[in-house]
Amino acid sequence: MRTFSFGAGVQSTAVLVLQAEGRLPEPYDAFLFANVGDDSEHPDTLAYYRDVHVPYAEKHGIHLQELRRVKRDGTTPSLLEYTLADERSILIPMHLEGAGPGRRSCTADYKIRVCRKWQRQHGSSRENPAVCGLGISMDEIHRARTDSGFDDQTLDYPLLDLRLNRRDCYQIIDEAGLPPVPKSACWFCPFHRLEDWRKLKREQPDLFTQAVELERTLGDRRETLGKDRMWLTAKSRPLDQVVDDQLVLDLDGPDGCDTGSCFT
Repeated sequence: MRTFSFGAGVQSTAVLVLQAEGRLPEPYDAFLFANVGDDSEHPDTLAYYRDVHVPYAEKHGIHLQELRRVKRDGTTPSLLEYTLADERSILIPMHLEGAGPGRRSCTADYKIRVCRKWQRQHGSSRENPAVCGLGISMDEIHRARTDSGFDDQTLDYPLLDLRLNRRDCYQIIDEAGLPPVPKSACWFCPFHRLEDWRKLKREQPDLFTQAVELERTLGDRRETLGKDRMWLTAKSRPLDQVVDDQLVLDLDGPDGCDTGSCFT
């Protein structure tokens, strides 16, 4: 079984196009989009996925499957709901002053394990491991890893095999006649660059206000537990004090996420 972890960003879209055009060394049986929740994924990502990715995949006979995390009790809380409900720990990689981003379980719980569960339900095993493709391009080759961490799953990097970088991916998408792809990530991801936060503040101020409130809520919770406050940026100050309206050069890519599951 060959599956591709579809992050709905630039690199994943390029891989989708390459499959549609028959340009991949080996095609994938399914592209798996693990949706962390309609209230958590960036709305631009969801709109592009439903308005562009889905009909494009259908037109070219590609199996594009949207997945959700399902808990043992059958509930499907979004990442935002899960983050707010857990009063003892922080599930997203918020920043400690002088210590970098904290540990996170969001990517593993809402992306990696969700795709692996689908693979196991469809026949993967230790004896017959599934292939999981990741959309890491040549400019991010340092993010690639050889071990998936699971004995029933191996990793595959089609863009590295084809020696394609992010700029190549933009060209592939443009030549296919598709509109520009927005960055993929949760709107409250602590790995956003400052320009991502500025863009959110300018273009979707309601979401920016929610991010400010989320940071405050989680920070207050930490202090109540007797722990140091954490932040959505490395500036160790409230988001609404850190983010101004200044326009700067926007460099693509996250500041620290290295799984290839979210920003691709």
